[in-house]
Amino acid sequence: MNAKKKGSQGRLPAMAPLANPYVPFQMENPPRYEAGKAIIRGTLYPGLDLPFMGQVNNQPLPDTPKAALQTLAFAIQELALYLDTHRDDKDALEQYRAYQQMYRKCMEAHHRQMTHHHEGREDEYEWLCDPWPWEYAANKEV
Repeated sequence: MNAKKKGSQGRLPAMAPLANPYVPFQMENPPRYEAGKAIIRGTLYPGLDLPFMGQVNNQPLPDTPKAALQTLAFAIQELALYLDTHRDDKDALEQYRAYQQMYRKCMEAHHRQMTHHHEGREDEYEWLCDPWPWEYAANKEV
């Protein structure tokens, strides 16, 4: 087999060097983005913000309950990963707990919005009382 054909098969030479990954070490209590910016940037920590090929995402998420839940869940996960290696960072732990509390409140509000209950009766849904999609006049906002 000639050398040209050999290279097209994607095999490395026998003594090829291994990759040398670099992972920056985070100091205690590093600066943090706000949760809304963090989810856009892909990290809660500006020191770890290394855009792929220099492409920076600045498109905000829509202002919806689901996007708010996604943003808070992302910030919680980022803080959890940080706290795995920085267990003594009290500020991060406080922010982690605050985001968890906001997430629970947001989830409860979203759940209330998504479940249509009869007035004063938690055990019955109003789904069948709502206008159907083909009932255009009933669905039209006044």
